[in-house]
Order: sequence, then C-alpha cells, then structure tokens
Amino acid sequence: MENNLFRNMKRIAALLLIGTLVLASCSGEKGTTETTEKIFPVKVAGVEMAQVGQVIEFTGNIEPLVKNYISSSAAQRVEKIYVEVGSRVTKGQLLVQMENINYSQARIQLENLKLDLSRIEALYNSGGIAAQQYDQMKTQVKIAEESIANLDKNTKLLSPIDGIIVQRNFDNGDLATGQPILVVMQMQPVKILIGISEEFFPQVKIGTPVEISLDIYPGKKFNGKVMLIHPTIDASTRTFQAEVRIENPSLVMRPGMFARARVDFGTKERIVVPDKAVIKQQGTNDKYVFVLDGDIVRYTKVELGKRVDSLYEVMSGLEPGQKIVVAGNTALIDGSKVQITESDLNIK
Repeated sequence: MENNLFRNMKRIAALLLIGTLVLASCSGEKGTTETTEKIFPVKVAGVEMAQVGQVIEFTGNIEPLVKNYISSSAAQRVEKIYVEVGSRVTKGQLLVQMENINYSQARIQLENLKLDLSRIEALYNSGGIAAQQYDQMKTQVKIAEESIANLDKNTKLLSPIDGIIVQRNFDNGDLATGQPILVVMQMQPVKILIGISEEFFPQVKIGTPVEISLDIYPGKKFNGKVMLIHPTIDASTRTFQAEVRIENPSLVMRPGMFARARVDFGTKERIVVPDKAVIKQQGTNDKYVFVLDGDIVRYTKVELGKRVDSLYEVMSGLEPGQKIVVAGNTALIDGSKVQITESDLNIK
C-alpha cells in the first residue's frame, strides 16, 4: 500500500512539473508577441502638380441633321405612295398622293364661280349692277381658290428636305391615321450630341474642332465642328450639351451608329500620382493610396481622372506636398508602421 501511495505522489509531482513548464512556455511566447511590432519597408514619392493634356473623349450615337414626319393634316385614304424605304428624295419631291373627294367637288364649284364672275363683270362694265355686288363675287372666287390650294396641299405630300426615306407605315389604299405615312431623314451632314463638363464651358465655341471615330471603321477619323451650344448647364450632371456636325458626303455614317468624339481642350495643371501607388479595392470601383503620416500610413480614397503614360490625374483626395507609398504597399493596412527605404520627390 505504501508503494502505491509513493507511486501516486511521483505521478502528481511529474504532472505539476509539466504544467509549470507549459505555462512558462506559453507566457514566454505571449510576451514575445506583445513586444514585437512589425515595421514595413516602403518607398515613397511626393505629390506634385503637372500640366496634363485635356483631350477628352465623349461617346454618343450618330443622328440625322433633320428628321421629318410626312403626314396628312386629316384622316384620309392613301391613293399612291411614290417612294420606298431607302429611296433618296429631294426637297419638293412628291412623296404621297392622298385621296380627297372634296377636292374634285371644290374644283367644280370654283369653275362655276368663275363663270358667274365673268357674267357679273360684263353687267358691271355695262352699268347693270352695283360695284358692291361685283366685289362680293370676286371675294367668293378668291376664297374658293384658297380653299382649292389648301386641299391640293393636303392631298399632295412633298418632301421638305433632301434626304432618305427610313420608314413607311402605310400601303396604297390604307386609311392613314395615328402615325406618319413616311419618315425622311437628312443624312448629309449628320450630327452627334455630347455632354461636356461645365469646367470647359468658356472654351467651347462655335467651330471648335472635334475628331470623330466609329468602331465599325477602325483607324478612320472624321472631322466635325461644334455648331450649336446649349445655353444651360444640367444641375444634376454638371454638363452642357453641344451639337457636333460631321460632313457625310459618301453617307458612310448612318443614324444609330455608335461614335466617339474627341475634343482637345489644351492643358491644365493637375495633381498626378504614379500608377503603381494606386490600389483598387476589390468588389468596388474605389481607388486608394497610402499617404505617409509621420512613421505610419493612412489608407486614403482618391478620385482619378485620365491616365497619361504611367501617371494618373487626381481630381480629389490629395494635396500637393503630401507623400505617398509607391513601393511596398501590398501588405500595408491603415495605420501600418513603415520605414522609408527610398524617397523620390520627383514622381515623374
């Protein structure tokens, strides 16, 4: 029994010793973790101002210079359509003849009135009737002639422009109601509307040159000019509309085509940063840089403009004179302690 008691006491003592060693080991590791602070080596550069070219690209769709809807002023039956979709037409060309029974009746009535006028004129010249009666008959004839002219205008639909028929909604014999019979577009020249930032409003003038390109014609450029400037600024987008006209003698540009318009606004002094300093936050379009603050860095959101070679134009978020991390930023977080291994004040 004494031997068992002795063996149990030895086991307890051994367990206590092991526990003491484990606790000491854990305590030692914890102390080492708490007293060690990681310092990241980084390269920094100064934030500077530079002249940045302001060649701005806008996108939009090619539109016809003029678009006309050919319709009758009243619900009438189509007697004859003389053109098809795709037909080229000239200003004043007869496009549609409308049926109008009233026109024939009015023509007969006018002829009768003219006969009556000739008889009354003979009586007036011989002194058989008063001048008032003669004048009344002349007035009736004039009114009838004007009525005939209006009826003729409403039955013969002419093209108001040189253009191309792009839509036909009725056939011969249809009763034309509810929509235009034809749609004609002027495609020489064509135009594109672009929304320009208000900061460039003083620079945009009538005649400002614009370079146009279309994705379907790779490498080909077209020359356009600003021909109309809308006088107001859209408060929600801070932009204004400008109409750019492009000569289109061969009609290679057609309404609806996607187009790019590039305008050269010269240069402006902007804050610029190296592209390697910019970090894109995953899952968003937000861009950040690490700004040096003493011996730590701050994760700072920036709004970027255009990219020029290896530099980004910065619209907001930075001030000249600040320093940003340009190398060694992949493992950093907001508040990381850093050690500068290299400093380049000239970021260009």
